[in-house]
Parts: sequence; structure tokens; C-alpha cells
Amino acid sequence: MNKNDFPFFKDNELIYLDNAATSQKPQIVLDAMNEYYTSYCSNTHRGSHELGNKATEAYEDARKSLAKFLGAQTNEIIFTRGTTEAINLLASSYVKGNFETVILSELEHHSNILPWQLNDLHIEVIEVDKDLNIDLEAYEVLVKEHPHSFVSITHISNAFGIINPIKELIKIAHKYECKVLIDGAQALAHFPIDVKDLDVDFYAFSAHKAYGPTGIGGLFAKYELLENMNPYQGGGSMIDEVSFEYSTFLDPPFRFEAGTQAIAEAIGFKVALEYIKQIKGLQKHDKSLLDYAKASLRKLDGLILYTQAKNVSGSISFNIEGIHHDDIGILLSKQNIMLRTGHHCAMPIMKKLGIKGTIRMSFAIYNTKEEIDRCIKALSRAIRMLR
Repeated sequence: MNKNDFPFFKDNELIYLDNAATSQKPQIVLDAMNEYYTSYCSNTHRGSHELGNKATEAYEDARKSLAKFLGAQTNEIIFTRGTTEAINLLASSYVKGNFETVILSELEHHSNILPWQLNDLHIEVIEVDKDLNIDLEAYEVLVKEHPHSFVSITHISNAFGIINPIKELIKIAHKYECKVLIDGAQALAHFPIDVKDLDVDFYAFSAHKAYGPTGIGGLFAKYELLENMNPYQGGGSMIDEVSFEYSTFLDPPFRFEAGTQAIAEAIGFKVALEYIKQIKGLQKHDKSLLDYAKASLRKLDGLILYTQAKNVSGSISFNIEGIHHDDIGILLSKQNIMLRTGHHCAMPIMKKLGIKGTIRMSFAIYNTKEEIDRCIKALSRAIRMLR
């Protein structure tokens, strides 16, 4: 399904099942970026010549497309290098100085833990149950004990694929006058997102997990919140007036985009989103692969699955009893099957489960059931060798 759109797969026999780390890029994304570099490469927002104007228009068109994709206003989208920078921006520009406590879940990626620690914020943690789901009643008790806090929760767990009930989490948080950030790094490629319907205050995301380039992502923020946020960095493009005595800054979102931006990457991001929108049966394909992979894995001797939850998207995380996950990963790589092993930048939940890491299969639109069959055969062979 759609594999011919991706030049990565041309003339090789690789099976790529590491899409939660990064996805491959369709040819149209690469073409759009190449066209910028070969036809109208110029800096944005800083000149009046034709090439600069064309580059600026393409860059701002990408912002408009992203806003439409998320159901946001154009001036509510800040371009960043990715989800990690978006969270760091928010920690420094908004959360620090306005909140004493940040509420996280046990499923968070390190990028949604370290920024709060680096800004000396107190962290409270929502525990998850045996299937790695958040208990909404326990969550409300915690939020009620810490009103006026900042809640920051992943939309989809990168380590286990759990889809959190973010609409309910946001509603409860707002009930106790908390603000909410959702880490959407894993979500863009898997289902539609409407930030207005969610009523989320902030939503962070990356392009490279959604068929776009690396080095670009962004932050959605309600405009009334952006207006009261200070710049994260200083430099060109974000200023209104500069002197040695004082400086003033542009209105959002431009005050948060200092320096030369990732112009080609923004253009590629726009095309990747357009590519996602034209895919038919995206969620059906995702569920079909997940169900098939789970059923196939259960045939393996010594399989350890870490959740039986049905609210899962994109990934399956498992181990084989008595065998180190890294050894499995090495042997599968030698059989041209690329999947991820390790703690997946989610060490706290790994420690809770009493493990060092897992084997993770993560899927994209170009993956097939036949590839899963080959992966299971390779796993069986690796297990026999290691035992």
C-alpha cells in the first residue's frame, strides 16, 4: 500500500518497522524541498526581491496548511525544530514563572520530562494501570489536589502505542483551572486532530514521524496565551525594533521564530500533510496491521506483551522471555528487518515494569501483512539461535 511513493524502498528488500522513531518520505515531499533549493532558494521575510517573496509565500503557505490540518488559526502556529523544542519553548516562555507544578503521566517521553526539570518545576505523576491506561478518577483526584497547575501528557505513547483519552483529560484539567499541553509527536500520521474540538491550550508536534522531513515541527497555542508569552530566543526575524537601549518584538507567532528558519523543511512538511489527507482508509489500515501483528506474535514461544489495551495505535511493544531485546534487534537487522529496541526514551515506565527495554514494531501506510509474516519468521529464527 503506497510503497511506490517512497524512493527509500526502491531496489531494496528492507522491511522498515521503526516508524515511531521516524517515517520514510514520499517522493513528492523530496521534490518540493528540492524545488525550493534549485529554483527559488532565498531567505524569508527580509527582502523585496522576487525570490525572497516567493520563499516567504511558500513558508507562510506551509503555516496556513498546518493550521488548517489542526483546525487552528494561522497565527496560532509556531514553527520549531520539532516536538522537543516546542516543549522547551513552552517551559521557558510560559510555564516557568506562572506555574509551580507540572502534572505528567508515567508514559511520557524524556522530552516531556527534562524541560520541566531543567526549569526547576515540581512534577506530579499520574499512575497508569496494568494495561498502561490512565485512571481518570485518580487523575481528577490529583488535579483537584493541584489546581492551577500545568498538565502535559502524550497523545500516543511512543513506547507502547497507548492512545490517551486526551479530550477527557483536558476537560478535567480545565475544571480545576489548569492549562494543558498535549505531546502529539506520534499522532499526526495516524488520525485527524482538531485542536478547537479538543479545547487544548497547547499541542506540540513533529514532521518527521508523519512522512515529512527532520528538523521541523511546531507548537499550536491559543492566541490569547501566545500574546502573553515572552520570546524563547533572540535574533533576526522576530524583532520589531532594536537599539542598544531596548528592543521590541513582533506579534505572535513571529516573535518565537528567531533566525533563519527551516524553509525547505516547512515546505516539505506542508506537502507531507497534503499527502496524509489524500490517504484513504488510514485508520483502518493501521488497525488491521496492529491486529494482525498481535495475533501473529502470540504464536511465538515466550512472548511478553505489556498491554492488552485496545486503545492502541501505530506500535506494539514486546519482549521474548529469557532473551535480551538488543540481541533480537541485531539478528533481525541482519535479516533486513529494521525495528527498534531499547527504552525508547521512556525510562520511567520501563523501570515501573521492571525491564530495561522492549522490542517495538511500529507501522506506517507502506507496511503490509506480508512484511509482518516475514518479520515473524525472522523473529522465530532469531529466538532459535539465541536459545
